[in-house]
Amino acid sequence: MLPSDLVLLSQRVVTPEGVRPAAVHVRDGKIERVGSLEEVPSDAIDCGDAVLMPGIVDSHVHINEPGRTEWEGFSTATQAAAAGGVTTLVDMPLNSVPATTTREALRAKIAAAEGKCWVDVGLWGGVVPGNTPELAGLLAEGALGFKCFLVPSGVEEFSNVGVLDLREALPALASLGAVLLAHAELPGPIDSAVHVWKGASPQEYERYLKSRPDEAEVEAVELLIRLCREAGCRIHIVHVSSADVLPFLRNARAEGLPITAETCPHYLTFAAEEIPDGGVAFKCAPPIRSRENRERLWEALREGTIDLIATDHSPCPPEMKKIDIGDFREAWGGIASLQLSLPAVWTGVRERGFTVGDLARWMGSAPASLAGLGDRKGKIAPGYDADLVVWDPEASFTVDPLRLYHRHKITPYAGRTLYGVVRRTLLRGETIFEDGQLAERPGGKLLRRPRG
Repeated sequence: MLPSDLVLLSQRVVTPEGVRPAAVHVRDGKIERVGSLEEVPSDAIDCGDAVLMPGIVDSHVHINEPGRTEWEGFSTATQAAAAGGVTTLVDMPLNSVPATTTREALRAKIAAAEGKCWVDVGLWGGVVPGNTPELAGLLAEGALGFKCFLVPSGVEEFSNVGVLDLREALPALASLGAVLLAHAELPGPIDSAVHVWKGASPQEYERYLKSRPDEAEVEAVELLIRLCREAGCRIHIVHVSSADVLPFLRNARAEGLPITAETCPHYLTFAAEEIPDGGVAFKCAPPIRSRENRERLWEALREGTIDLIATDHSPCPPEMKKIDIGDFREAWGGIASLQLSLPAVWTGVRERGFTVGDLARWMGSAPASLAGLGDRKGKIAPGYDADLVVWDPEASFTVDPLRLYHRHKITPYAGRTLYGVVRRTLLRGETIFEDGQLAERPGGKLLRRPRG
C-alpha cells in the first residue's frame, strides 16, 4: 500500500461508529482509511487529546453577494467559516441581487463566488410566486434544493408564497426529487399582533416577542404538513424557534411524512428573560423565546424531532441594526454567528450531558444529508472528503467581536464565555486555518447537485 499524503491521529476521533483513538489517512483530498494508532508514519500530525471531527456543514447561511456585498460577501463569510471549523456551507437565495430564483441569477451568483471561497459552498434556489417553470433549470444548473418564505422576507426581490403558489410548486419539486426549505411563519397571527406596539416603546424586547407569536409558527407548520401530505414533497422547516410546533412535527414523523426540521445556535443559547430592552443585537425572526422554550428545543434534539442545527447567519451593516437607538421595530432581524456556531452549541451540549458525537451529527452528517451531500461530506469515513476540524473541548474563550472574520462585528455573543476552541481546520486535507491564522489564499469549491 502506498503511503498516505497525510495522517492525523487523535485520542478522540469522531467516527460514525463512535468516538475512539484512531489515525485518519488522507490521499488526494479524500479519507483513505481510518486505522489504529499503531504503524503510523513519523510525520503524522498528532492532535493529542483534541477532538478530531468532521468539518461542520452549515446548511443555512446568508452571504448576500452579489448585490449586497456590503452586508456580507463570499470572502468574509467563508473566512469566518474556516475560523469556526465550518468546511461546507450552503448559501440562501435571498438578500443577494438578483435573488437566486432563475437560472440567470444562479449563474450570476456562481460567477460572484468564483475564487473567493475559503470553504466549499453550495447554493439553494428560491421558490417565489410564478417561478415554478424555473425550478428544473435551477436544479440542472447545480442548485441543491429550494427555499421559500411564508411571510414577507424583508427584501422586495424575494416575495413570500401562499397556498396556491405552494400547490403549484410542490408537485414539481416532488417530481424532481428536490427538497423545499420553508421559513415557517404565517402572516395572519403576526398581523393580528400588531396592536402590542400601541403606546409601547420600540426598545421593549417583550413587545417584539409578542409581535411574532408562537401561533405564527404553529399555523405555518400545520399548513406545511398538510401540503406535504398532498404532494409527497420533502419539506424542511428552517430555524424552529417555538417549541409549540414540536407535537405537530412528532405526529408528522409518526405518519411517515418526509418532514425534517432545524433550530439555530441562538435559540439554544439565549433566552428572552435575558435580553435587555434595546438589545437589538439579539433580534431575529422568528424571535428568541423563553428559557423553558429553549430547554424544550434541546429535548427535541435529544429525541430526534429536530434533526439538525444551522446558523441562519444573517448579517447587515450596523446602521440597519439600529444599535444606536435600540429600535426592535426597525432593526434588521438577523444574527451573525458563522464563526461561533461550534463553540456556542458545544457550550450548551456540555452543560446538558450530550456528546461530541451528537454535535457532529447535528452539525455535520444531518445538514450534509439535507443538502444532498451526505455521500461526501459530514463524516470521517473512507471515501469522504477530508474536511476536518481539530478543536479543544475543554478550552474556553471570551467572545471578542473584533476577532470575528465576518464583515460586520455585531453579535449577541459579545463578552460571552464559550467552550470549544478551534485549533485547525482542513478542507480536503489542506489546512485552511490553524492557531488563529487563515490560509493565504482561498481553496474552496462551488458544490453542485449531481446530474441524473
